[in-house]
Amino acid sequence: MTKLINGLHHITALAGDPQKNLDFYTGILGLKLVKKTINFDAPDTYHFYYADDSGSPGTILTFFPFKGIQPGKNGKGQLTQTSFSIPENSVGYWLERLKKYQVKHQQPQNRFEETYISLEDPDGLGIELIATAQDRRPGFTYGHIPLENSVKGFHSVSLCEEGYEKTAGILTNLLDHHLVAESGNRFRYGVEGNDLQYVDIICMPDTQRGLSGSGTVHHMAFSTDNDQTQLEIRKKVESAGLNISPVLDRDYFHSIYFREPGGVLFEVATIPPGFAVDESTDHLGEELKLPSWVEIHREDIVKGLTPVSLNLKNYE
Repeated sequence: MTKLINGLHHITALAGDPQKNLDFYTGILGLKLVKKTINFDAPDTYHFYYADDSGSPGTILTFFPFKGIQPGKNGKGQLTQTSFSIPENSVGYWLERLKKYQVKHQQPQNRFEETYISLEDPDGLGIELIATAQDRRPGFTYGHIPLENSVKGFHSVSLCEEGYEKTAGILTNLLDHHLVAESGNRFRYGVEGNDLQYVDIICMPDTQRGLSGSGTVHHMAFSTDNDQTQLEIRKKVESAGLNISPVLDRDYFHSIYFREPGGVLFEVATIPPGFAVDESTDHLGEELKLPSWVEIHREDIVKGLTPVSLNLKNYE
């Protein structure tokens, strides 16, 4: 049977102040701003895309920064940890960096024979840096983090659930995943041929349900090759009795959405056309890009957005 899902595509979260968000992810973590656009459903709000140099699927963390938004609360029915790979010997570097910039974090811990650091962004979003020798992708070359320490892309995501069986059924029956490992209440799933990115289901029945707001994840997206493979997935999901959206054009990929039984919003996104469709790869993220249908309102949209700037020199 043909594999339709490649792994993770992107994660989208909610934030508050856009400048603080930009400073943290480009300045402290060393991700590249590969696209600065707007929320297609709320044109008075930015949509920031952070990724590796070219915006490769599996490296893309995006944000809707709503200034003044109420803080959310992590809990059941949410993606509660977004984990990035870092080089195996870079834990010390990152501990010093997080301490230097007063980033809230915990001391290193171990999981599945890998060391990880848990931290929070300015809005309280859960981030992990997982040191691994398995990820052979090059580190992000953008910015000011030495290559031997730089982030490489997503390692895994953690879903907080009442139980694991129903969500696991969606992953295995519809999205080409299989059980990779388990430890206690954590069940890890991956895609055949991709040993870089995992979906962890954590059973936490006694935890309260999460509340949407700043510092919480809005949705997670899986990667598929093209429009045809996406339609095949859509047919499978619909046949399983789940409510799934029509295909939506997000300019840089095409998307379908459905909510898994535990409550997390899943998206399946195509690889093409990619972020270079309206900016050259060498200049990604430098200009505010608007979808064609609102370009006529650019002047008014710009007036309504909070001015932001890259401040990388403050984090060298």
